[in-house]
Amino acid sequence: MPEKDNENSYDIIVVGGGPGGYVTAIRAAQLGMKTAVVEREHLGGICLNWGCIPTKALLRTADIYRNAKNADEYGLSIKGIEINLQKIVERSRGISKQLSSGVGYLLKKNKVDVIDGHGKLAGKGKLVVEKDGKNVADLTAKHIILATGARARALPGLEPDGKLIWTYKEAMVPDVMPKSMLVVGSGAIGIEFASFYHTLGVDVTVVEVLPRVLPVEDEEISELAHKAFEKDGMKIMTSATVTALDKGADNVTATIEQDGQKNKETSELTVDRVIMAVGIVGNVEDLGLEDTKVEVDRTHVVINEWCETGEKGVYAIGDLAGPPWLAHKASHEGIICVEKIAGEKGVHPLNTLRIPGCTYCHPQVASVGLSEAAAKEQGYDVKIGKFPFIGNGKAIALGEPEGLVKTVFDAKTGEMLGAHMIGAEVTELIQGYAVGMTLETTEAELMETVFPHPTLSEMMHEAVLDAYGRTIHF
Repeated sequence: MPEKDNENSYDIIVVGGGPGGYVTAIRAAQLGMKTAVVEREHLGGICLNWGCIPTKALLRTADIYRNAKNADEYGLSIKGIEINLQKIVERSRGISKQLSSGVGYLLKKNKVDVIDGHGKLAGKGKLVVEKDGKNVADLTAKHIILATGARARALPGLEPDGKLIWTYKEAMVPDVMPKSMLVVGSGAIGIEFASFYHTLGVDVTVVEVLPRVLPVEDEEISELAHKAFEKDGMKIMTSATVTALDKGADNVTATIEQDGQKNKETSELTVDRVIMAVGIVGNVEDLGLEDTKVEVDRTHVVINEWCETGEKGVYAIGDLAGPPWLAHKASHEGIICVEKIAGEKGVHPLNTLRIPGCTYCHPQVASVGLSEAAAKEQGYDVKIGKFPFIGNGKAIALGEPEGLVKTVFDAKTGEMLGAHMIGAEVTELIQGYAVGMTLETTEAELMETVFPHPTLSEMMHEAVLDAYGRTIHF
């Protein structure tokens, strides 16, 4: 039964009010448990305030600017397009503020207590909350769920200073538009910022230590993305490492080592600003983990399939618990955690292969499941289907004829193992394949599904047909 006897005693306390934490708290409350969220900064966490949402607002501005510049292709004449950086930033920040307030409303609606401060474990079932160096609350709970998220990783000697060398936070609220920029790291964060700034006229160079950009994606999609970025004028350096950043008065000179045909080649590049996007580390510090059985692997809390840590009654979800570092993963993980605690029937552990990943650059990239190479490495005999955007009427009508939809099937069973896309609106399309994989559909059901015409989604159908030699329109 829920705790009722003490206002500071709860069934569940969630430490962190990001997309993992607040969703977890709401679901716990729906299940009848007395619940609190402890948040030291902004409800909605990094995702809503400094990540997913505000970056999409910036990228929307970039999309509109790109379309306006190319208006002649659509029979329109638009002249005198000007960039107002202050308004661009204000719009992005305003959207985050609006949604953060919305999270507060949802928590209140579901009768979740919100406690302002930094939460720290203080013994079995105990949590202290501190604010400005003072203890503001002593709480107890049967279950404590850590959802403290992560922050940008810093490399020794290349640490951001917030002025010339930025993290995602500074990149989101620039006071001036730089003329040139170096982005270190070509994962989703790095490529999205590279895409935004490049579209608005900044001379952007991307450096990636691995042999290809967007290295977690299918190799073929990664190669197409590389070509698209370079065709658009972005400079890409793969198998390259930034070894030094020498700061000037208002610029930075980077020393870059890149693998050549025989030896490493060293070059220098001077830019106005640098964005460091080399991964994230979990916020494991000052949580009181030292006197518990909670295990930390480098910077992430180790959990089992039900999000349980080594300390009974303590759980961890989201970025704190490791990859994939995705807001929707954190939310779903939290729901699984509290439903298991509540004894709900039919709760399943999270299958990370069914979690779609999206990168909102231009062109967009999205995927779910195994890449072609990963499927082969796991011993599958695969059938591969592909369909290019140039074969789709809607894509041509949109003026977005470049892209590809790729499917990976188990040749023996027809099971869909993965799907990979690059092109317009693929971040909205990928959920169709995610649903199919969750329902464990085979190629037969997908081929028999009727897709509406004219839509981009028809390419999803054709890519399945192609895997079995039945494609129609290409």
